[in-house]
Amino acid sequence: MKIKNVSATALFALLMLASCSGKEKKEENTGKEEKAPVVSVETVGERPVDQIGEYTATVEPDLINNISAASPNRIKAIYVDEGMRVTKGQRLVLMDDVNAVSYQTQVDNARANLRNVQLNYDRALELFKIGGGTKQQVDQMETQLINAKNTLAAAERTLRNAQENTALTAPISGVVTARNYDPGDMTGALPILTIARVQPVKIVINVTESELSHVKKGMEANITFDTYGDEIFKGTITMVAPTVDSSSRTFGVEITSPNNDSRILPGMFGRATLNLGTQNRVVVPDKAVVKQQGSGDHYVYVYNPSDQKVSYNKVELGQRLGGEYELLSGVEPGSQVVVSGQNRLANGIKVTLKK
Repeated sequence: MKIKNVSATALFALLMLASCSGKEKKEENTGKEEKAPVVSVETVGERPVDQIGEYTATVEPDLINNISAASPNRIKAIYVDEGMRVTKGQRLVLMDDVNAVSYQTQVDNARANLRNVQLNYDRALELFKIGGGTKQQVDQMETQLINAKNTLAAAERTLRNAQENTALTAPISGVVTARNYDPGDMTGALPILTIARVQPVKIVINVTESELSHVKKGMEANITFDTYGDEIFKGTITMVAPTVDSSSRTFGVEITSPNNDSRILPGMFGRATLNLGTQNRVVVPDKAVVKQQGSGDHYVYVYNPSDQKVSYNKVELGQRLGGEYELLSGVEPGSQVVVSGQNRLANGIKVTLKK
C-alpha cells in the first residue's frame, strides 16, 4: 500500500511540473509575439526633378513623290527596286515610245504646213506692195499664219510631254518605298514608283493634353531605335498639332531629324524623350517602395514618431532615378519612411527603430 501511494504522489508531482513548464513556455511565446518589429527609417524631402516624357515614335519621310506616266502606257524598263536609294535627275523608268513617234509625226506635219503658209503669206504681202492684191487677202493669210504657228507650238508641247513621260526621272533624292509594276505592264491608277525623301525625316509622337503646354517648337528631342541599341539620334520639334485626335485624345507632334547618313528609314519605330521642365517632387529610396501582391499598386510605410506606429500609404510612382523613385503622391516632404523590416509590418502597427 505504501508503494502505491508513493507512485501516485510521484505521478502527481510530474504532472504539476509539466503544467508549470508549459505555462512558462506559453508566457515566453506570448512575450515574443508582443515584441514590436524593428525597422530602419529615412527622412525624405522634396527636390527639383527633370520631367522626362517618353513616347513611342514612328518615322515618316519628309517628302513623298509618286512617279507616274501622264497617260496610260506600256512600261519598257524599270531601273530601280524597292529600298534602293536614288538621286535627283536619275533615270528610273523607260516607257514605250509609240506615242512619242506619233507626236513627232504631228510636229513634222505642223512644221511643213507652217512653211507653206509662211510662203503664201510672203507672196501675198509682196503682191499687195506692188498693187496686185488686196489688204483683205493679206489679212486672211496672216490669220492662217498665226494658226499654223499655234498648231506647231501645240504639237511640240505634246511631243515634249510624251518624251518626258517616256524616260521618267527622279524629282528628288531619296529612297524607293514602293514599286507597283514590272516591265511589260500597262500603267494604271497606281504610281509606278514612290520615292521618299529621308534627309531629313519626320518622327511623329503623340502627347497628352496635360503635357501639351510644355511642348514647344524648337525643343530638342532624343530618339533611340531598337536597331541601333542605345545610340541616341538628335531631333527638333517642328510642328505641334493645333487640334486633338478625337480617338486617342492626344496631340500629334512632329520631330525633324537631319538623318545625314540616311540610317533612319520610313516605317521604323523608336522612342523619343523630351525634357518637359522641372517639378518639385518627394523622392524616396527604392527600397522603401513595396509592391502589393496581385496588383500593380505600390505602397510606402511611413513612421509616425508621436505614437511610434506606421501607416501603409499608397503612392503613385514617377520616374526611377537610379536608386530612388520620384513620387507623384502619397508621401509628404519631411516624412520618415521605412527602408528595412517591412516584411513584418502592417498598417497601424507599433514599431521600434533600429539603433
